[in-house]
This record gives sequence, structure tokens and C-alpha cells, in this order.
Amino acid sequence: MNLQNDFSDHSNNSLKVLVKRGSSVESIHRAHASICDTKGRTLMKAGSCEYETFIRSALKPFQAMPFLTSGASEKYNLDSKALALACGSHSGSSVQARTAFKLLWNADIDIKELKCPTPQNRESKLQHNCSGKHSAFLATCKKMGWDLDSYLMGHHPLQKEIFRRVAELLKIPAEELIAERDDCGAPTLLLRLSQMAVLYAHLSKSDQPEFEKITRAMTNHPDLIAGEGYFDSELIKRGHNQIISKGGSEGIQCIGLLGEGIGLSIKVEDGSKRAKHAVAIHLLRQLEWITPSAIEELDEIILQKLSLIHISEPTRQEAISYAVFCLK
Repeated sequence: MNLQNDFSDHSNNSLKVLVKRGSSVESIHRAHASICDTKGRTLMKAGSCEYETFIRSALKPFQAMPFLTSGASEKYNLDSKALALACGSHSGSSVQARTAFKLLWNADIDIKELKCPTPQNRESKLQHNCSGKHSAFLATCKKMGWDLDSYLMGHHPLQKEIFRRVAELLKIPAEELIAERDDCGAPTLLLRLSQMAVLYAHLSKSDQPEFEKITRAMTNHPDLIAGEGYFDSELIKRGHNQIISKGGSEGIQCIGLLGEGIGLSIKVEDGSKRAKHAVAIHLLRQLEWITPSAIEELDEIILQKLSLIHISEPTRQEAISYAVFCLK
């Protein structure tokens, strides 16, 4: 695979998404991107790969590792659907809520033990987009004999094990990791963009049994990762079992190229969701990780309110540093 991408010569430039109304620019979003391998080498970048920010929900596949390594998923006879939901930020559909319920039911855990909140205008904590992660947390604690009430605390054995595994992958002491609470109450980590890419490089290489199970669950059950019409699910569906994708709040998007051990991470400075999806599609088009027809389908499904304006005969820098969009 040739990794010399067109934008590698202009890595100091942040990506820009220009939102236009008619011929006038209405908004500008700036983004950074990093592509790394499992050895931590930066293969390509745009903007600063040293940009520090919270990985948010893109951490979920790694938070699901103890669910596998503890033997909880096997002990409670939980299938790959439960694992996929644990890695996802689902939309709260009845199928997704039932999958979370089954996870708790098999482990004989009361729904009341869930620490994630009940979403606004919803009836149950099971409909929270992090209910799969929290249910897997609880099942792991039940299997290991750890306290269920404090499973979200940073000093809890579950969270310490997650931090240890992440630090091991990044080849840094666990004590260097900085954690804060995500919106669901679980810890998330402050990382450099390059570190996020390295994590997804390891995940996508699938050379460890738990990684192979996680990526297979994500590719086999994409609608449990987000939901129909959502970026992660729609990208995974079109990746022909070669792509994993997991976003996070505040403009975080991580993607892995399966079998290659290559991870891509994106951060939009102002946290814009529309911009991170635009940048992801823009880069996927250049990297050719999915087919042109899949790119066009993502354009239509995800960027329903935005249409890409192809720049005619731009300079090389403009072709790389600008993704131009126009409101219909």
C-alpha cells in the first residue's frame, strides 16, 4: 500500500471546511488530522498531530476490552451484538435498547445499577447512547467481583485496567494519562491526536484476540455502533469489512483500516459534527480507503444539507487544505 498521500507535503496546514450560502462564505471550521501506524510513526498529517483533546466516545472499543479479557462476555453467554453495542454510541432504538437489556439480564444485573442518565424525552436508561458501554462495565464488574456502585470512579479496578491497557498500547506510564468525566459519567482521556490514531492502528491491525473480536463485532453489526443513517454505521457498512469507525463528541472522529494497522484521527477545533464528517469524507476520498460509489453514498446520506463543490484546477495546497461545502 502506497502511503504517500497528496497532502503529506502540506502537513503544517490545518484543514478548512468552508460553509457557503450562495457564493458567500458563512462559516469556517478548522480541523486537524493524523494518520499513524502501530509503531507510532506519523504517516500523514494535516494541521497539528500534537493537538491535545479528549477522545470522548471514540475510546469505547478500548473500554470494552476488559469485558472480553475478564471472560464476562463468555460467562454470561453474550454474543457479538452485545460487544458491538458496548463499543457504540447508539441512537436508542428499540433493538439497541433490547440488546442492552439482554446484556444485563444474562448477567443478572438490575437496570437500576446503570449510572448513565435517562435521555431527555426517553423512558429508560437503556435508551442512553452509552447504555451498551455501561452494561458491559457492570457485567465485567460482576464477573470479577468488583463493586458495582462505584464502577465509574477513576480508582475503580475496572477503570484502572482500562487505563493500563491504553497506556500499554501507547507505551507510556498509566500515571501520565489524564482522565475527566464524559457526559455519561464514565472517564474519558486527554490524548494527542497522534495517540488516538495509534490506538486505532492497533485496533485495526487485529493482531490481538480481543481486537479481532471487537472489530469483527463492529463490522458484523454496524447498526449497533450508531444507527441507520448515522456516519459510523453507514461508513462501516460501505467498508467491505475493511473499515471501523467511531466518533466522539466535540468534533472527534477515529477510523481504522483493517488488516493494515493504520489509524486516522480527526479533531475539529470548534467541535462541529458536520465539519468532522465532511473532513472524514474528504480524506477518505483522497486515501481511497472505500470506493468512489461509497463516498458518493456517504455524501448523500450524511451530508444531506451540504453538497461538495469540487474546486476546478486549484493549487496543490488548496486542493488539500480546503473542503468546500455549500448549503442547499
